[in-house]
Amino acid sequence: MTAQQMTDIERLYSSARRMIPGLRERQAEAASLGQLPETTVREMQEAGFFRIMQPARYGGYEMDPEVFFRTQITLAEGCMSTAWVLGVVAIHNWQLALFDDRAQQDVWGEDSSVLISSSYMPVGTVTRVDGGYRLSGHWGFSSGSKHCQWAFLGAMVPPEKAGDAPDYRTFLVPRNDYRIVDNWDVSGLEGTGSHDIVVQDAYVPEYRTHRSIDGFECNSPGNAVNSHYIFRLPFGQIFVRAVCSSAIGALRGVTDRYVEVNRNRVGLNDGNKIASDPDAQMALANAIATVDECETIMFRNFDQMVAAAKEDRPLPMEDRIKMRFDASRVAAKCADAINAMFIACGAQGIHRGHPLNRAWLDINAGRTHVANNPFKFGRNLGGTLMGQPNADFFL
Repeated sequence: MTAQQMTDIERLYSSARRMIPGLRERQAEAASLGQLPETTVREMQEAGFFRIMQPARYGGYEMDPEVFFRTQITLAEGCMSTAWVLGVVAIHNWQLALFDDRAQQDVWGEDSSVLISSSYMPVGTVTRVDGGYRLSGHWGFSSGSKHCQWAFLGAMVPPEKAGDAPDYRTFLVPRNDYRIVDNWDVSGLEGTGSHDIVVQDAYVPEYRTHRSIDGFECNSPGNAVNSHYIFRLPFGQIFVRAVCSSAIGALRGVTDRYVEVNRNRVGLNDGNKIASDPDAQMALANAIATVDECETIMFRNFDQMVAAAKEDRPLPMEDRIKMRFDASRVAAKCADAINAMFIACGAQGIHRGHPLNRAWLDINAGRTHVANNPFKFGRNLGGTLMGQPNADFFL
């Protein structure tokens, strides 16, 4: 790594750190709006956060995933909704690089700062037509959708021949071809603006689709023009961390506030100091250890992925299965940690103005994402270790 690259990375980290106080101040505004304030999005754009894994051909920095996810984790210390939106929107700049270059030109040809939201659930209805597909459907949970001009939408393409397996693809659709349903009324991650998206019989050319199998095999159309090694990383390993990593930062961001609340607090019923309560002590210790553990495992795994991509060699399937399980455990572990801290704060914690209340709601909301349910991925890991076939290809 050159001295200039190190300087650029430090600039990103410093920018994220400086944003934390303002993000904390705007948490209530984001919750009230049901989306991020434009000020927050503008600050992230100006800091270059959305460009961290974007192709250099379109003004991006083509940096390692560690830089991106450390930035996301830092922002989550101030506002988990902000970090969540950055994660799931900015990571699309990396995925778009996997599409045919014509799709990249459609989005970034005139403005390389244009953003893309998504909903990957395979609920779309697809019909084959000359040159592409007709797409219809109703998708949920498209985070940051009102800040974006395009959307990635998931659907199964029917097989061309009877008996063949359907083909899961991501469809790239412009804002004029879909409608946002303003229905984000939730109790956690309120500022993510994860509204529904509706498409009615939109034409999507073939080149504006990305096959899941191409992402799995790390051999996508965009690799013909984007040769940097980060675009040979497995799609399934990158996206899932966009929806779990913000929980790490949100948990880290409330540990100091937990100390402030409980250092001198006395229980109203028994008059004992909370700081001497073994459960309160253990809750804090476990939260600190959880942050350390989750970060350490994640960045260790990224080191292995990047090393394989740099050498243009496949990442062993057994490693991919284990890494997928590692990612799925992050939100669950952070939820367990914040829940113990929340309980140790007593009934005061249920007040919306309590320093831990929003982090408690946000982390538990993030835990509900399908990618953050460790049981399916843990069963797959355990099964394959005992000779059963792999049941997951989003790896």
